[in-house]
Amino acid sequence: MNDTPRNPGLGDTAGQTAANPDIAALNDAGLGTNAQLQARLAAVMYTARYHGVEINLESLRLRPDEPAPSPPVLVEWLREAGLWARGVPMNFRQLIKVDDPSPIVLLLNDGGAALVVGRNRETQTLLLRDPRAGTHDPTIAVDELRLKQVWSGGVLLIRANRAGVEGDPPINLAMLAKLVWGDKTILRDIAIASITITILSLVPILLVMRTISSVMQYRSTDTLDVIIVVLFTAIVFEALLTWGRKTMEVVLGAKLDSRLNLIIFDRLMALPIEFFERQRAGELTYKVQQVNRVREFLTGKLMNTFIDVVMLAILLPVVFFINATLAWTVLVAAALIAVIIAIFLRPLGALTGKIVEAESGKGSVLVESIGGIKTVKALALEPARSADWDRRVAHVAELHIEIGNMANWPASLTLPLQRYCSYGAVTLGAYIALHSNSAFDAGSIAGFMMLGGRVAGPLVSLASIMEDVEKARASIQHVAWVLNRPNEKHALTHGLRPRFEGAIEFDDVTFRYEGTKTPALEKMSFKIPAGTMLGLVGRSGSGKSTITRLLQGINRDYAGSIKVDGNDMREINLRHLRKSFGMVLQENFLFRGSIRENLIAGRPGLSFEDAVRAARLAGAEEFIERMPNGYDTFIQEGSPNLSGGQRQRLAIARALITDPKVLIMDEATSALDPESEALVNANIQRIAKGRTMVIVSHRLSSLLDCDLIMVLDRGRTIDIGTHHELVERCAIYRHLWFQQNRHLAPEGFENDSKTPPALTQGL
Repeated sequence: MNDTPRNPGLGDTAGQTAANPDIAALNDAGLGTNAQLQARLAAVMYTARYHGVEINLESLRLRPDEPAPSPPVLVEWLREAGLWARGVPMNFRQLIKVDDPSPIVLLLNDGGAALVVGRNRETQTLLLRDPRAGTHDPTIAVDELRLKQVWSGGVLLIRANRAGVEGDPPINLAMLAKLVWGDKTILRDIAIASITITILSLVPILLVMRTISSVMQYRSTDTLDVIIVVLFTAIVFEALLTWGRKTMEVVLGAKLDSRLNLIIFDRLMALPIEFFERQRAGELTYKVQQVNRVREFLTGKLMNTFIDVVMLAILLPVVFFINATLAWTVLVAAALIAVIIAIFLRPLGALTGKIVEAESGKGSVLVESIGGIKTVKALALEPARSADWDRRVAHVAELHIEIGNMANWPASLTLPLQRYCSYGAVTLGAYIALHSNSAFDAGSIAGFMMLGGRVAGPLVSLASIMEDVEKARASIQHVAWVLNRPNEKHALTHGLRPRFEGAIEFDDVTFRYEGTKTPALEKMSFKIPAGTMLGLVGRSGSGKSTITRLLQGINRDYAGSIKVDGNDMREINLRHLRKSFGMVLQENFLFRGSIRENLIAGRPGLSFEDAVRAARLAGAEEFIERMPNGYDTFIQEGSPNLSGGQRQRLAIARALITDPKVLIMDEATSALDPESEALVNANIQRIAKGRTMVIVSHRLSSLLDCDLIMVLDRGRTIDIGTHHELVERCAIYRHLWFQQNRHLAPEGFENDSKTPPALTQGL
């Protein structure tokens, strides 16, 4: 190999060639002037192509004068393209050990990148490729010393998503136990520490037995001194090991908490919108939080039981060695405790389920009252909400009293048996020693008394764990009820990712909402070319919002076919579809944070200039600039410091910031005051330029500039045409138009409007 390799990715800027298709694409996109930016993007595009994916440069929205994108931006970009990606720190030795032939992207210190395409373990060198070099250019062998001069450990790992992998495993006790078992190293260390602690705890007991049996009998002070030293040493080591074991248990619990939180949030976000629309937020929150009880059981009670089993395995042989008869009586008492607890398991489990349901209902009232506090105050609903809250609190209290009374029975019935295991067996041993010729001396009695207590505790714990398992099972059932439902995860991670132009086609589409008999859409068919501004009008319940829901992929269980640019909607990646379509609702939610953060939320690669452009297009720039801190003005929770019109214009700007090819506006101007509505309508032609728009509005005056207006009634297409055509030929549209513009209505309109107009047959 040459000592001075020509490698732009390692500092040299020469060697670019037209033979590299990625460089040609970057030049076409106007990104050929920034060497570091070009190298990093070319490396990512090369690796994506290796895995069979062509990624879209336009979705990154970079400018030539911007610095190279950071790893989080690249990871998000790759994930949107359907690849698995992660930025991780690695060292040279780890790179050498990798067996996967896939290219690895090295993120260089100067903002550029290089590709690891091979490794030579004999010479301890990595084979690097310059991402800007030609496809037939040779690779370069680089050792650790040379690589460290330009690289500090940043790596981007990329691979194809496993399309054939089964869905997420159902959440149950077995799944959570598997999560715990994933930390085998910590569990092994805890087991070793537990065994050592148990052995060390035996030392004082055996020494005390020796002290009572021999030292006091023969008055051997030297032996007593040795015993004291050994006892002190054993106690110190036991304390240190106990501290270490507890630390490992805390680490294990924290790791499991983190994994569970990630899994739960991921599952929740993958659930379809219609599920959240049918459920109460407070109820869902409380049921999901039950997973914390299960986690506490797995890392608390179950972990302690695991430790108890280790202790029993060591202590029981010693106890049987001291006196087998007493040891058997302790085991029989523990078995009776287990039987008593088992009798009460089923009724206790049923009551636990009722408590969870009652608590979730109570939590729902609290969440609804806080979320709707404006309505509660405006309508003076405090007494009604308080009465509902009192009723639910009383019901929960009754259930807690009932389960407490029932739990008292096994606790009371097992108490004598527990006391026998603790000190009753010792009394029996003393009786046996006094009334028989047994060699059960005072030292043995003292030893059994101390060991019996240590054995009795784990035995009782083992017997009572069945109750904890039943409670954990009841809790996990409520978690599973929420998280084990069919979700959109496959649709969000798989499917086509086409470049959209905006042509939309409905072909014989029929859809009905769950629990209803009447279809929301019935055999609906229409087709609009890309760049069309389509208005949707009709009476309430005619299916206007249903069309927008189907276009967003919210509901996918429809009959017929919906196509976007010739691609079937069901085959398009759902996340790609929603990120490519802009959506403005009648009521839009703004996140707690600044105006700028709300506008560019979750959109890597977007800049402040993009936010300003979108705000100007939506007519929001004028009021943003009047704010105390402009685009950095903080929006409080619920947006109380913004008017309805301001919130709506920010929502429009947020939808426009990615320059979507399809923009859906569902009653987007209904909350605007006349001045704000006029401002948005004045910009509507600018907003519509180069994109398809679907506008739902009851105000027909806001649809006058639409290329086409579609009239709906009872889920059917009645007519499609321009405003002037529909006024002439469509009775429903004419009726709605003159109803809103009475000064233009012909003579006799009032009488005619008393009866519903006849429906005309549409296209």
